[in-house]
Amino acid sequence: MPNFTKRAIKEAFWKLLSERPLTQISVREIVEECGINRNSFYYHFQDIPALIEEIVTDAADALIQKYPNIASVDEAVEAAFRFTMDNKRAVLHICNSVNRNTYEQYLMRICEYVITTYFDTVFEKEGINENSREIVILFLKCELFGLLIDWINNGMAEDAIVKLKQLFSLCNGLTSELIERCRGNLPSGEPKI
Repeated sequence: MPNFTKRAIKEAFWKLLSERPLTQISVREIVEECGINRNSFYYHFQDIPALIEEIVTDAADALIQKYPNIASVDEAVEAAFRFTMDNKRAVLHICNSVNRNTYEQYLMRICEYVITTYFDTVFEKEGINENSREIVILFLKCELFGLLIDWINNGMAEDAIVKLKQLFSLCNGLTSELIERCRGNLPSGEPKI
């Protein structure tokens, strides 16, 4: 039964968030929307920011499950953009209602989570040492964060996927090149990471 209640809280909050800014949503409204009492809300979540964090983490998990055989970072980024675009109002309400630093910390953590999970799934048998793995993940998560934050800051234009595909075309092979460099397969004379 607790899983049902927790899911109902998330769905009620997401529905309200799609309708209005975060600052106009209270715990009272969430529990009324899903027909539970306040104690049930606080049993599952410390507060609304904790609820937001879990919803964003769930969204990242869902993207990874939806694309279990993802072949490239490009596909992971495109999937994240599509999810964000499909939930544009809610995302903008979160972004515009929360302290900007807090929002960016959440976004960076999600980017790291998505990239780390993607990297460990796709490249787990690539023979890369831990230091190189961390550096590649740092680079890719910052790339994803930068793309997302720039897009959100500029109003989440509908043509983002077209522009992303152009960018991916320009960067084709970059991830594979990074992996090869991490494995030490470099032309002679190039420094190792």
